[in-house]
Amino acid sequence: MTGKVLILGGHGRFGGHVAQAFWNAGWKVALYRRGTSLRAAAEGADVIVNGWHVPYPRWEAEMPALTDRLIDAAHSSGATILQPGNVYVFGEGAPELLGTDTPHRARNRLGRVRIEMEERLRASGLPVILLRAGDFLDDQPSGNWFDKVMVRDLRKGTLTWPGNPAIPHAWAWLPDLAGAARMLADRRAELPRFADLPFPGFTLSGQEMATHLGHIVGRDIAIRPLRWWMLQLAQPVWGTAGGLLEMRYLWDMPHRLDPAPLATLLPEFRPTPLDEALRRATAHLTAGTGSRTPADAAAPRRAA
Repeated sequence: MTGKVLILGGHGRFGGHVAQAFWNAGWKVALYRRGTSLRAAAEGADVIVNGWHVPYPRWEAEMPALTDRLIDAAHSSGATILQPGNVYVFGEGAPELLGTDTPHRARNRLGRVRIEMEERLRASGLPVILLRAGDFLDDQPSGNWFDKVMVRDLRKGTLTWPGNPAIPHAWAWLPDLAGAARMLADRRAELPRFADLPFPGFTLSGQEMATHLGHIVGRDIAIRPLRWWMLQLAQPVWGTAGGLLEMRYLWDMPHRLDPAPLATLLPEFRPTPLDEALRRATAHLTAGTGSRTPADAAAPRRAA
C-alpha cells in the first residue's frame, strides 16, 4: 500500500533516510518547507513522518507546540503519524529488555518531555506508528555520537566509549530503521491505532564494537574512556552538553530492544549485516565520501 508521505525534517538524519526509503518504494514524497502552512502541506498526505530535530536545550520549550502542530495537521488530512521514538522514556534502572509493555518511568527532564510527547500522540485518537530505536549509526558523518566522538580516532586504533565497555548498548542502523518504517507504513491499515514498536537494531558492548571495528580496519582497536569532565566544563557555552550528561546513565545501563514485535509484523524484513553497517558507517575515515546527508544527495529527486 503506497500513497503520499509528508516528511518533516527531510534533510535530517532520520528524515533523510526515511524520505529515500519511501521514494525507492514508489511513494509520492513531499518535504515540508519551514515557514509554510503545515496544514496545507499535509493536504492529501496518507502518512506524516515527524523527522523534526530539536536540540536538547529547546526540548521543553518547543516540542509540545511542535507535537500539537503535527497532531493538528494529521487531524486535518486524516494521515497516519510515523514517529521515531527512543529509549529515554524508560528511565534509569529499566529492565535490560525494552519492549512495548515496558513502563515509562523516566524522571529526568529529557525523559519526561518524551513521555509527554508520546502521551499527546496516544491521546490524539489518530493512527500513530511509533518506532522506537537506540542510538543512530549513519552511512554519512552526520554529527552523532558515533562519528563525532567514538570513531574520531579510529585511524589511530582507538575507540572512545562513553561508559562501561562491558555493558551492551542499543544501536539502530539508519537505512534499516528507515526501511522498517516504510514497510510498517505500507501495512498501516493492519496495525493497532497506536502501534508502539521497538526496533531491535544491533546490541553491542564497547568491547564487541572494538572487535568488529578491528576486523574492518585490520588492526587491534583500543578502548579509551570518554572524558566527561570536558562536557561538564562546556555546559555554560554549549547547551547540548547538559543533555548528554543527563543521559549518561544509558552508557552504564545494559539495554536492548525486543525483536519479537517487529519480527511478527515484518517477517520478511532483513537487517543489514553488522560488519557491513559498521564498514559503511566508518567509510568516511578512509575514503572521501563527503559530508552530505542522504536528503542532500537525493532531495532534487524526492521533493514533490
